[in-house]
Amino acid sequence: MSDSIASVLVANRGEIACRIFRTCRELGIRTVAVHSDADENALHARVADAAVRLPGSTPTETYLRGELIVKAAVAAGADAVHPGYGFLSENADFARAVLDAGLVWIGPPPEAIEAMASKTRAKQLMGLEPLKEVTEADLPVLVKAAAGGGGRGMRIVRELAVLEDELAAARAEALSAFGDGEVFVEPYVEDGRHVEVQILADTHGTVWALGTRDCSLQRRHQKVIEEAPAPGLSEEQTQELHELAVRAARAVAYEGAGTVEFLVAPDGKAHFLEMNTRLQVEHPVTEAVFGVDLVALQLRIAEGEPLETDPPPARGHAIEARLYAEDPAHDWTPQTGTLHRLAVPDSVRLDTGYTDGDDIGVHYDPMLAKVVAHAPTRAEAVRRLSGALENAVVHGPVTNRDLLVRSLRHKEFTTARMDTGFYDRHLPSLTEPTPDPHAPLAAALADAHGRSRFDGWRNLASQPQIKRYAANGTEYEVRYRHTREGLTADGVRVVQADAGLVVLEVDGVRRKFAVARYGDQVYVNTTALTALPRFPLPTTQLAPGSLVAPMPGTVVKVAEGLEVGATVQAGDPLLWLEAMKMQHKITAPVTGTLSELRVVPGQQVEPGSLLAVVQPT
Repeated sequence: MSDSIASVLVANRGEIACRIFRTCRELGIRTVAVHSDADENALHARVADAAVRLPGSTPTETYLRGELIVKAAVAAGADAVHPGYGFLSENADFARAVLDAGLVWIGPPPEAIEAMASKTRAKQLMGLEPLKEVTEADLPVLVKAAAGGGGRGMRIVRELAVLEDELAAARAEALSAFGDGEVFVEPYVEDGRHVEVQILADTHGTVWALGTRDCSLQRRHQKVIEEAPAPGLSEEQTQELHELAVRAARAVAYEGAGTVEFLVAPDGKAHFLEMNTRLQVEHPVTEAVFGVDLVALQLRIAEGEPLETDPPPARGHAIEARLYAEDPAHDWTPQTGTLHRLAVPDSVRLDTGYTDGDDIGVHYDPMLAKVVAHAPTRAEAVRRLSGALENAVVHGPVTNRDLLVRSLRHKEFTTARMDTGFYDRHLPSLTEPTPDPHAPLAAALADAHGRSRFDGWRNLASQPQIKRYAANGTEYEVRYRHTREGLTADGVRVVQADAGLVVLEVDGVRRKFAVARYGDQVYVNTTALTALPRFPLPTTQLAPGSLVAPMPGTVVKVAEGLEVGATVQAGDPLLWLEAMKMQHKITAPVTGTLSELRVVPGQQVEPGSLLAVVQPT
């Protein structure tokens, strides 16, 4: 039996660190955070009992520097290190460094990490081998990073001609995200389901298999919606997955929490993907179904306590949605800016690393929060989660909130017939703008609150007040009048008009509109509007074929041999931007001649910066 843990440093940031700190506080354990310069005022650094600065802003300068984190733990007087579930959580050398410093390592033995953290070695351990030579007959294939996860360093390749470029891009992305550029190639299973098993193993030989999770709804190979248990699996399939997961854990003398992942093909065959030697982002759905705190169990295992012989029984169904600061309608582009307000109904669980007024920066993953619902049945959990997201207050950068609501209510999801190709098939319809036609009027009436209701009537009774707004690329012009009876608008009865609440009666039906304003940004219920000047200012016109930066980031690569005067085809990759740990390919919008190239590798760019111009032919 190890000594009780009194103080834990979490070697991670954001939501991950905040979630672990919550359990530590409940157990009376002191908490220590590490933070980069970019995260100096981040929530995880503010809520910890102590925080240690890691000089720099990028992951490679800070959160991937194991030696700095061990030094921070010693300096802060921590007696244990929890690696979180990213960055260094699957780094055996880091685990050894923690142990060598005389600290408790809250994770599996370094030897188990070494055996399973590299996907190539894990496959070999399970009797599988990556593809050595790729031929036309092998297509499509999947390029994957050997270390880490979360979709970084992962590419689907359907043409041999682009394999080398995709390998290079995957290596660069993996190196940036995990400090390890090793990648490998394996067959890609079309229309499969991503199913995983949560395991927990103590130091006394007991291994739990805590049910299954389905994580099939993914974008860029990164999970968006997860649930437990995985629906539609037979008892035989579930038992097979449990046995494979326990076998993998016992093969490496595993200890602590881990996840064994599979791809279940349409014919029901399970293909081993990898074993993640850490908690997963989606672990709350397992916690909800089994009524456990997996972080607390990790801590107790690290203290040498045994697990019960059998895990607790499963109850009900749980679903988790990841709320990202990104624009799904425009190639999932990450978004930055101030998160003015984030609130969800009390009926669901919210795990987040942000609070009102925090800034969303460019250096890290764009996930804002996880929203989790638990209910007796899957249908009830779906309804509870979709309703909570629909009624959530999310004011700030563009998010995937509307996509989440529509995904949860899509027939393929409600009938549990989804697979990993869900967004490939349905993204256009799921991101189709559906503006509320009365939102601009509500915004204008709220803005008019507090002014003398007779100003307009007294001076120009026949002239309406005019306000202009923009949303989803469309401009709206709103007209209303001040009269002796109050504010009026054609065809709509104004029941109430305050700065934060407008009530309108349309065709005999009253509707409420909650309104919030931050500068020129106006939020009416779930509709985001930009207030426009009454008389538009002159704007600079860009030449046809201009490419502008969709986000702040760094130019990491320009296509080989690309120079002004070159002929390019529509869709040809011209350069790559890196932002929020992902590389984003910028392609030629039209076929033509490259007439301008404004950037070079290593250059920092801001949103809207001109990158290149392709003169159409």
